[in-house]
Amino acid sequence: MFSSEQPHNDSEPVYVRENGILRRVNEAVHAEEASPYRRPNPPRLFGRAFSVELCIENRAQASTHTKRKEHFVFTYNKEGSLRYSVKSLFNISLLFIAENVQYIDSLIGFPEQMAERLFRAAEAKQKFSDSEYGPRALQVFSEAYGNLVLKSLCLRNRFLMVSEKLEEIKVFHNLHCLDLFGCKLGDNHEVLQHLTSETLSSLVQLSLGDNHLSNRGLQKLTAPARVMKRGLGNLQLLDLSCNPISEQAVGYLSCFPKLRGLDISETKMELSTSLHRILQNNLGLVCSEAPLQDFCHSHCKTQGWADQIVNQWEIHMAEIAKPKKDVQPRTEALRFYGRHKFVQETLKVPPLVFDNTYSKRMQFYKPAPNNQVQPKGNTSRPTKSVPQNKRKRILDSTTEGNSDSGPPEKRAASEPLSVEDWDLLNTY
Repeated sequence: MFSSEQPHNDSEPVYVRENGILRRVNEAVHAEEASPYRRPNPPRLFGRAFSVELCIENRAQASTHTKRKEHFVFTYNKEGSLRYSVKSLFNISLLFIAENVQYIDSLIGFPEQMAERLFRAAEAKQKFSDSEYGPRALQVFSEAYGNLVLKSLCLRNRFLMVSEKLEEIKVFHNLHCLDLFGCKLGDNHEVLQHLTSETLSSLVQLSLGDNHLSNRGLQKLTAPARVMKRGLGNLQLLDLSCNPISEQAVGYLSCFPKLRGLDISETKMELSTSLHRILQNNLGLVCSEAPLQDFCHSHCKTQGWADQIVNQWEIHMAEIAKPKKDVQPRTEALRFYGRHKFVQETLKVPPLVFDNTYSKRMQFYKPAPNNQVQPKGNTSRPTKSVPQNKRKRILDSTTEGNSDSGPPEKRAASEPLSVEDWDLLNTY
């Protein structure tokens, strides 16, 4: 006997069986129900007000963690009825692993296609944004799949992100391109030590422009490569523009044998013959007359599975930098002096984008081995051979006695000086 939750009478229900029909005594019997030929209605299992609520996790856990996705797919048919179906076992397992991705020891040997789906599922659950186990989860993927997770990282003018997300940035292994232009690192920033680690030995392009990097900072940066032959062994493109470095710092770059491009624009260096000679002899680089496309920063973009994670970091840093709306003291005074407007306009300005239109551009490249043509940008270097210079000296000496129109310095200035002449002048 089953009774649903209905309003009870004062007396308990009494059932009587008559002629094979079970009926309730204390219930009004209608004429149509009194018929012995009427088939009784089957008893209702649940009441009309009965409802079902599908719960996967308790409310206490949902308040502290990300809400777990349901393992059911709900759809509506044409009639408007709600239908549901269970997700596949693979998807359920994938969601479970993504929910506990911080407990994975290693993914080495796991198929890349499945790993990418697992990465996307964990990203949807915002597992990598957690400050506690986010770096550990990223490290598991980076150790197993290298540059598939992140091949190129652009942090141009994002000095706040470099400081706040340094541990996460260190996790990315096998980067090919890293842009740190305008991050105000200085000579003692922790990220400079990370650049010469084994995890970034595959780095091909590095931009350190506008970072207040001095000769001492560049010396510390290249010390592991010069002394222990460790780090940046595959570096090919290096941007040191807009830094207070002198010609002395060029000698520290000889530890990069594969370097084929160097940008030292807007530095303390001058485009002198000694600078040309040092770069030519030590690195085989010559000056370029036209801007090099390799140093066009529009080509550097964040690429890889984790590109959206970096975008989320940037959005989070932008929200932190915004001033609070309820903290605006002396509003009228700020507006009167223009400070309020200045701050608001400064926050709305996007990151600076440089187009390499330097007033003192100095970019060097390594010509092809079979290229015997003098580079167009290398106009300050002498192009005449030594025998020709010797013959000209002989002609000048023969006409010296007959011509007294000017001193030798003026006549020598009409012709480009040779390397021997510059060396002789530098001895004084």
